[in-house]
Amino acid sequence: MGGKQLGFSDYELTTAKKQTKREKFLSEMEVVVPWQALIDLIEPHYPKTSKKGGRPPYPLAVMLRIHLLQQWYSLSDPAMEEALIEVPTMRRFAGIDLISDRIPDETTILTFRHLLEKHDLGEQIYCCAEDFVYETVKAHLSARGMTMRQGTIVDATLIAAPSSTKNKEGKRDPEMHQTKKGNQWYFGMKVHIGVDKDSGLIHSVVTTAANVHDLTPAAELLHGDEEVIYGDAGYQGIAKRPEMEGTAADFRVAMRPGKRRVLPDTPEGRLQDLIETAKAHIRSKGEHPFRVIKQQFGFQKTRLRGLAKNRCKINVMAAVTNLFLARGHLLATA
Repeated sequence: MGGKQLGFSDYELTTAKKQTKREKFLSEMEVVVPWQALIDLIEPHYPKTSKKGGRPPYPLAVMLRIHLLQQWYSLSDPAMEEALIEVPTMRRFAGIDLISDRIPDETTILTFRHLLEKHDLGEQIYCCAEDFVYETVKAHLSARGMTMRQGTIVDATLIAAPSSTKNKEGKRDPEMHQTKKGNQWYFGMKVHIGVDKDSGLIHSVVTTAANVHDLTPAAELLHGDEEVIYGDAGYQGIAKRPEMEGTAADFRVAMRPGKRRVLPDTPEGRLQDLIETAKAHIRSKGEHPFRVIKQQFGFQKTRLRGLAKNRCKINVMAAVTNLFLARGHLLATA
């Protein structure tokens, strides 16, 4: 977003001797995000300047950058507006000049998000980013003699939702449900992902209510070319599911913890324990995207009501997570 004259606060940042973590992260995202491809995807649905006059819409590139900033820093619409006013680094990344440009208010930011939800653009953004990332990473892995899409790791995580009934309807979100994990109850939704075992990148995403069992959408997480499928103990019995009939892949599902604890202290028992450890090492790659989504980007609890809105958000989160995980490969080819 170059070519603009810098304001005093922005110029002050450019002369700073140390690059902050935020500046480093945003400079990397500037390079790895396929901006033009995403703009071309959204532009047919974006409002055009009216011939009758009136205030023209904000540039699409600016609104797209603001939307991604929201995902990376887990900001609500009002918080995003305030961040653009207060944080020069974010403002410069979005291509906004505090003196000459209007800063989008929270309603404008909300309207852009609703545009993505209305036209199911979240899933298309994910697919666009996935194709871009996979082609680059595939070339890097091929150079090292590795092949993508040979194996899939399936996993799921809970995302909390507000359990308060202090709203207009006087009740909790009807599309969210509660579920028990261990000895604790959770209310919200569940995100299921299929992850490539070699690259650690997400290739499938499904969003359900929290009470849906991990096995139920498991078939939707596979692309069909797998030679091997990994899963934790929650996927016990996946091979016997009707939708898995005809699947030639080898299922390597973790043993239940209680059964593993009572393995005999014999050569056979120790060998079985080593096999379980090896499976866990491979399966850990499936946890990395969740670490990025929940810890790096702070998406542990949703603000949105309904699965449709959250599905759009999760798809965008999966897209930016893949870009973040593959940034080393993408920066090397930039």
